[in-house]
Amino acid sequence: MNIAVVCGLIILVLLVVMLLAGVPIAVALAVSSICAILPVLNTGAAVLTGAQRIFSGISVFSLLAIPFFILAGNIMNKGGIAIRLINFAKLFTGSIPGALAHTNAVANMLFGAISGSGTAAASAMGSIIGPIEEEEGYDRDFSAAANIATAPTGLLIPPSNVMITYSLVSGGTSVAALFMAGYIPGILWGLACMAVIFYFAKKKGYRSTIKYSSSEKVKVFFQAIPCLLMIVIVIGGIISGIFTATEGSVVAVVYSLILSLFFYKSIKLSELPKIFLDSAEMTGIIIFLIGVSSIMSWVMAFTGIPSAVSEAMLGISDNRYVILFIINILLLIIGTFMDMTPACLIFTPIFLPICQALGMNTVHFGIMMIFNLCIGTITPPVGTTLFVGVKVGKTKIENVIKPLLLYFAAIFVVLLLVSYVPILSMWLPGLLGYV
Repeated sequence: MNIAVVCGLIILVLLVVMLLAGVPIAVALAVSSICAILPVLNTGAAVLTGAQRIFSGISVFSLLAIPFFILAGNIMNKGGIAIRLINFAKLFTGSIPGALAHTNAVANMLFGAISGSGTAAASAMGSIIGPIEEEEGYDRDFSAAANIATAPTGLLIPPSNVMITYSLVSGGTSVAALFMAGYIPGILWGLACMAVIFYFAKKKGYRSTIKYSSSEKVKVFFQAIPCLLMIVIVIGGIISGIFTATEGSVVAVVYSLILSLFFYKSIKLSELPKIFLDSAEMTGIIIFLIGVSSIMSWVMAFTGIPSAVSEAMLGISDNRYVILFIINILLLIIGTFMDMTPACLIFTPIFLPICQALGMNTVHFGIMMIFNLCIGTITPPVGTTLFVGVKVGKTKIENVIKPLLLYFAAIFVVLLLVSYVPILSMWLPGLLGYV
């Protein structure tokens, strides 16, 4: 039997067994990878090389952006940003059917773009706007479903930590190009969900009674400007070349601290140690995952697993559209059982060479992959954003699954567009000269 097939089966079987047994995914990755290389190398060489791969995998300057973006997101999440963005979003939704749910969608896109976290967006927006929707007669399940479905848009609209992770594992794809490529797909996701919201709201007769006077609109607009400026400063600085993505993450931290401590005065100095600790814990988990995934990437490259998978898939069909459809289905399934970061780390080295053989740009593939994995965050059994949205919406998963089905259909249509129409991802990076 081919060595690539043997090693691939060892990784697959051990990984599945350990995950089902409740072994932490980072440990499962390391153990399955080391065991898979044993038919080729002796134990001492395998363990020593594995340790070296961990250190080389995390000794990358661009990874410094991850802890700083996490910290900035946590500061903004607790810094009174959410309510100001909700009020700002209301200016655009007016009194259309389901105006408050539309406000939730727009606010999720804005807050996700600032915090870089779909879970934080679902938590912050759902906990604030949910009670307001309930007061106006909105059904809890409808409100929770709208919040859950639109929360992941912030993982596509930059800054996004998973894009930085993908940049590393794909061999140095431009982070700025990925950031720019995520805008249109992320906005399309949000608009597709807003179309579904409009359909449900029209059917149920939901209309908002909240109206702003001209003076109130001006006040809301100026209150939101400091929040929105963060996007302009950080993303604008990165794409203009004033600073790198890593330096931009530090700017985001400094700006969010100034905004929360001195401008809005919504965070006290005594709260900062807890915020720093939470950010450090989250960073430790992600960085360790990246380190141990480097072992698996090395094992797969050393044994030729990606080439074997590529040959097998291309043996099924040489039709670009068929192969992309199969990869999308596989990624959707993977996303329902695995968190985004480990899924990105494990499956990028497998699927990227196949898509490159089909002539697909690494930026385009990255957005397609991240889009798929974002859907996994709102699907059971491990959809963290789904669980958070249900909790803050004060409902149950079984109650929101039915209304979510139509959102899934709309999102899947956008996924196919993103997969088969490269210009949706590539136009902005191309316009700015990144690809």
